[in-house]
Amino acid sequence: MSNGLRVIYAGTPDFAVPALAALIESGHEVVAVYTQPDRPAGRGRKLQPSPVKQVALDASIPVEQPVNFREEADRQTLADYNADVMVVAAYGLILPQVVLDTPKYGCLNIHGSLLPRWRGAAPIHRAIQTGDKETGVTIMQMAAGLDTGDMLLKTYYTIGAEDTGATVHDALAADGASALMTVLEQVETGTLAPEVQDESLTCYASKLTKAEAEIDWSQSAVEIDRRIRAFNPWPVAYTKQNGQAMRLLMSSVVEGEKTSAEAGTVLAENKQGIQIACGEGVISISRLQLPGKKAMSVSEFLNGRSLSGEKFPS
Repeated sequence: MSNGLRVIYAGTPDFAVPALAALIESGHEVVAVYTQPDRPAGRGRKLQPSPVKQVALDASIPVEQPVNFREEADRQTLADYNADVMVVAAYGLILPQVVLDTPKYGCLNIHGSLLPRWRGAAPIHRAIQTGDKETGVTIMQMAAGLDTGDMLLKTYYTIGAEDTGATVHDALAADGASALMTVLEQVETGTLAPEVQDESLTCYASKLTKAEAEIDWSQSAVEIDRRIRAFNPWPVAYTKQNGQAMRLLMSSVVEGEKTSAEAGTVLAENKQGIQIACGEGVISISRLQLPGKKAMSVSEFLNGRSLSGEKFPS
């Protein structure tokens, strides 16, 4: 019976928490956790630990927060942990080859897409925005390039019409934790079956920006619906109403509906949604947020308010 692996875990945001929690509960030894330096957050701009750091502190695991790995001292610290493997999930740093080579079995990455389909910073959101029917998690052996290493295991998730960036994120985070346990068992038993990525099938999932969150109503209802769901919870799609940003959090395409109304025109409203003409088709907005207010359902919004006949700018 194995005594488990000595594991260094490197991650920063919420996506990386379930896998760390699973590792702590497993028979493996988490010898150290690496995470991004504390960042200022909130109105007081006080330094806040990352979600991963908080889990590590609660479990009394040593935490390292190098700015990068250019300093020899940081590389030596990593080597001194004498890890069998380093697991990386949304860490936020590009790891140089010397780091990838330090653990006995190298570095494994929990990547939120079905490689080689989406490489880069925002694979979950771009999959929804582009209309992919399926996504998943790939556990890969890390190499020097951007998400270029051999694939070790995949899990699959069907993207539904009501899925958002948040729901898919949470599902893949949980799936990644489970998949990691399987791959670590394969590392221990020497049964890994690496698969080389087909470079011809890759797309780059560029980082999300606030600039792309404003809705262009001249686009089709299908495209706008995907964008709204993909950008929930960040950067959150919005449209201008009386010069202010009205955030759009949930939507659906009104199937079979056609209109000759100008794109951006509010066609109808009821407790189920606000129906808006698009460049092609009609979209129904079911959840939104006004400046300085909490997110609310359309039924809550329509209490004392109306957008009937209004036209949003394209």
